[in-house]
Amino acid sequence: MAVAAVCGTSGVASLFSQAAFAEDAGIADGQTRRFDYAVLQAMAHDLARQPWGGAPRDLPPTLANLTPQAYNSIQYDANHSLWNNIEERKLDIQFFHVGMGFRRRVRMFSLDASTQQAREIHFRPELFKYNDAGVDTRQLEGQSDLGFAGFRVFKAPELARRDIVAFLGASYFRAVDSTYQYGLSARGLAVDTFTDTPEEFPDFTSFWFETVKGDATVFTVYALLDSPSITGAYKFTIHCQDTQVIMDVENHLYARKDIKQLGIAPMTSMFSCGNNERRMCDTIHPQIHDSDRLSMWLGNGEWVCRPLNNPQKLQFNAFQDKNPRGFGLLQLDRDFSHYQDVMGWYNKRPSLWVEPRNQWGKGAVSLMEIPTTGETLDNIVCFWQPEKAVKAGDELDFRYRLYWSAQPPVSTPLARVLATRTGMGGFPEGWAPGEHYPDKWARRFAIDFVGGDLKAAAPRGIEPVITLSSGEAKQIEILYVEPFDGYRILFDWYPTTDSTDPVEMRLFLRCQGEAISETWLYQYFPPAADKRNYVDDRIMK
Repeated sequence: MAVAAVCGTSGVASLFSQAAFAEDAGIADGQTRRFDYAVLQAMAHDLARQPWGGAPRDLPPTLANLTPQAYNSIQYDANHSLWNNIEERKLDIQFFHVGMGFRRRVRMFSLDASTQQAREIHFRPELFKYNDAGVDTRQLEGQSDLGFAGFRVFKAPELARRDIVAFLGASYFRAVDSTYQYGLSARGLAVDTFTDTPEEFPDFTSFWFETVKGDATVFTVYALLDSPSITGAYKFTIHCQDTQVIMDVENHLYARKDIKQLGIAPMTSMFSCGNNERRMCDTIHPQIHDSDRLSMWLGNGEWVCRPLNNPQKLQFNAFQDKNPRGFGLLQLDRDFSHYQDVMGWYNKRPSLWVEPRNQWGKGAVSLMEIPTTGETLDNIVCFWQPEKAVKAGDELDFRYRLYWSAQPPVSTPLARVLATRTGMGGFPEGWAPGEHYPDKWARRFAIDFVGGDLKAAAPRGIEPVITLSSGEAKQIEILYVEPFDGYRILFDWYPTTDSTDPVEMRLFLRCQGEAISETWLYQYFPPAADKRNYVDDRIMK
C-alpha cells in the first residue's frame, strides 16, 4: 500500500496510529495527532524519497468480485455522515465503499482546524447499508484497514439525497452546477498520457477534512497523492455555491523519477458526435457529448475556440503558450432539443474552466482525442504540459481555480463561436443537390459567430480570415442569421492533393484591420482520394 511506505518514517507514522473509539468525535476513532498543510508537504517530500508502495492489496473476495449493480446498491448510512453531529449544517460528507474496481484503500481523517488535531476514520461495516449487494459482511469484521474508496459532498437542502462533489478512483473528482448533473471529470495529476511508455494514474491515498461550522458552504480538504513517479500534497478549498462549485487548488509536487510528460489540472470528457462530427450519431440523439469545445484564453490575450472531434484515429495536439490566463472543456449548448436525451441529460452537463493562480511559465495546453463508438467511454483528455522536463528530485508547485458551472466565469469581449457545422459542399447555399451532384468534391464548413461588435462592424465590412495547412477555401460567404442574431461564415474546402493528413484550419473575423472575434481552430480529416465522391441516397442496393 502506497501510504505504508510513510509509516517507517520517524515523526510521520504516529499520525496514522489508532486508538479506541471516542464518543465525542463522531465517526472518527483514531488517536489525535497534529496536522496542517506543512505536515502534509513534509509527508509527500519524505514519501518521494522512498520506493513506491506498489499496487493496492487484494480485497476480500466478497468485495473484489462485486458487479457494478451490486456495488451501486451499497449505500453509506447517512446517520453516520461525517458532520452529522453539527446542527443546522449546510454541508456533509459521506464515503464510498471499496470494492469492484475501486481497490485502493484510501484513508480518511477528520481535522479540527482550530487545534490542528486530526483523527482517522476507520472502516467498519456498520457505516454502510449493504441492501441486496450480496456482501458477506463476516469477511469484513475487524478489517479496519480496508479504508474507503472515496467521498462525496452534499449540500442543503439536498443533504443525503443528491451529491454535488465526488472524489472516487485514482485522483479523479468531479462536481455539478445548479442542475445536479455530473459530466466531465478532473484529476489531481496526469503522468505520461501520450508518450512511448504506459500512462501512470496517480492515487489520492489519504484525505483530511477540516470540520465546518453549521452555516458554512465552504470547506477545505487536504490530500496526499502517490504514484511510481511522483508524490504530491494537495489543498482543496471548495466553495459550494447555488449555481456552481468553485475549487481553489494548491499543490506541491515531488518527483521520484524523471517524467516525460506531466499534466497539470487534467480533465477528462466525452465527445461521441455533434454538429461538426456526426459519424457516430446513428441514434435518435442529434448530439452526444459531455463537452463540445476546448476554450483557451492565451497569455497574450487571444481567445481560441477549438471544437472537439471523435477522430478515426487518436490525435494529440499541443497549443503552445506562456502563462495561460485560462482554459477549459465547455458544454455551451444547453438546448434540450439538440440532444433529445432524457437519460443522459447532456444539455445539463457542466463546463470546467481552469484559472491559473500563479505563473505557469512556458508550456502547452494539450488535447488528446481518442476514437470512440459510443458514449460510455471518456475519449477527451486535456491538461497543461510544462515545457521544462521533470527530473527526479524536482519540486514543483501549482495553484489554480476550477469552475464547475454552466458558463465559464470569463468570456471574450469579441464575437465568439456559437456552433460549427460540416457537410457536403461544392454547390450554392440554398440549393440542395437533387437530380445531379457537383462535378468536384468539396467539404462545407459553417461557423456561427455571435456577440461582440458584429452589428457595429457589419456596415464597415466583416472579413473572414481563413488559414489552411493544405487545400483551398472557396465559395466564402457571410450570412446574417436572424434566429440567433449573429453571422454565419461559410466556406468550401477543396483538396489539392490526395493526402489524408489532418487539415489544420484557422479562422477569425476582421474589420478594417482589427480582429473582432475569437479564433476558431479546427482539425479536419479528409477521406481517401477514392472516397471523395457524392453518394446518391436515392439509389437503393
